Amino acid sequence: MTWTPQSWREKAALHIPTDYPEPAALTEVEKQLATYPPLVFAGEARTLRQSLARVGRGEAFLLQGGDCAESFKEFHANNIRDTFRVLLQMAVVMTFGAGVPVVKVGRIAGQYAKPRSSPTETIEGETLPSYRGDNINAMEFEAGARAPDPQRLLRAYGQAAATLNLIRAFAYGGYADLRNVQKWNLEFVSGNPQENRYREIADKISESITFMEACGIDGSTVRAIREVDFYTSHEALLLGFESAMTRVDSTTDKWYDTSAHLLWIGDRTRQLDGAHVEFCRGVENPIGMKCGPSLDPDELISLLDVLNPNNEEGRIVLISRFGAGNVEDGLPPLVRAVQREGRNVVWSCDPMHGNTVKAGTGYKTRHVDAILSEVGSFFDVCYGEGAIPGGVHFEMTGQNVTECLGGSQEISEADLHSRYHTHCDPRLNASQSLDLAFILADRFKARRTAG
Repeated sequence: MTWTPQSWREKAALHIPTDYPEPAALTEVEKQLATYPPLVFAGEARTLRQSLARVGRGEAFLLQGGDCAESFKEFHANNIRDTFRVLLQMAVVMTFGAGVPVVKVGRIAGQYAKPRSSPTETIEGETLPSYRGDNINAMEFEAGARAPDPQRLLRAYGQAAATLNLIRAFAYGGYADLRNVQKWNLEFVSGNPQENRYREIADKISESITFMEACGIDGSTVRAIREVDFYTSHEALLLGFESAMTRVDSTTDKWYDTSAHLLWIGDRTRQLDGAHVEFCRGVENPIGMKCGPSLDPDELISLLDVLNPNNEEGRIVLISRFGAGNVEDGLPPLVRAVQREGRNVVWSCDPMHGNTVKAGTGYKTRHVDAILSEVGSFFDVCYGEGAIPGGVHFEMTGQNVTECLGGSQEISEADLHSRYHTHCDPRLNASQSLDLAFILADRFKARRTAG
């Protein structure tokens, strides 16, 4: 079948709402989006593929993190800055431990839609459409709010563009300059249980830069010191939006989805003959794919045949999500199949989605210990099967929320109600994210020391 940005419409498309009150209005919005400027550029996506190729060879590590589902309500410069800063903090800590560059990819500037297990929900006898994310409908349990509204796609585009504008300013405008590491670290780590360890790393960075400058190396001219590369990602769920943002690159004549640098296919939408796989096979962006307990090894190889027929490095990120206690049984057959077939992939671990539970207080939550357990098992399985554990994929925020249990702050069930702000799934807060970064760094360092 010849691929076009619209060829997915000939396939079954799961988890895409079909109940828009005015389908013609949705068509008009998609036509309007097709005339809008790209959010990201093809050259940036190619650079990310090159970096991911290094990750696949064990020469770098992938850190992917951000909101479960971005919300219009929480769209604020401070929230964007804080999430960006936490990812930088984590990357600095992990770089020290791993001794390799950390590729930074945010779940940001486009992660507005979420697949739901049920198309409807019932509260006190009233049944309405489920909340599907702010670019589809609203969270309020009201008939009007839950009706899909195509105008929300335009608002999502605008907020994604503004988010990217601010992120680029932070990444390239001096905020992320390592010579300022002490300044932009102090407020963030103050009062954190890991404060002393982080300050020690910051001191070492400052000393190293001072030494280099004393030797005649001007930090202001070294790009790796004054700037960072930061990429965006989201689940390619609403294919009408994605196809509207897909353009031909003028330098290569190839198709790129310009809504994000990296797109991923969810565990619920990776059908071999489905619309989401059909769309993603035709764009040149790096493509992630969630791999859960329902994925058969032979099916995985067939999906790789479709999504990466030329077995190119940096093209595919396989994101495992099994849940603590299930990794040892579910992941090895998939890794063995990929190793046996000689496929070039990046193995990453999503320890969030398989570990969601309901607390006694009724809140959805996740235990930090379960998250750590799944990450540890992921590393053990990959090493045991001769594969490279290349990355981690966290749902987190720079805000001081209380949505996940445990961590050095020892958040309990009784604490959940105080700052539970997520619109969908529970997220790690800044302190818990930094806790995980240090634990990963310790594991990297121990393996390096052991040779």
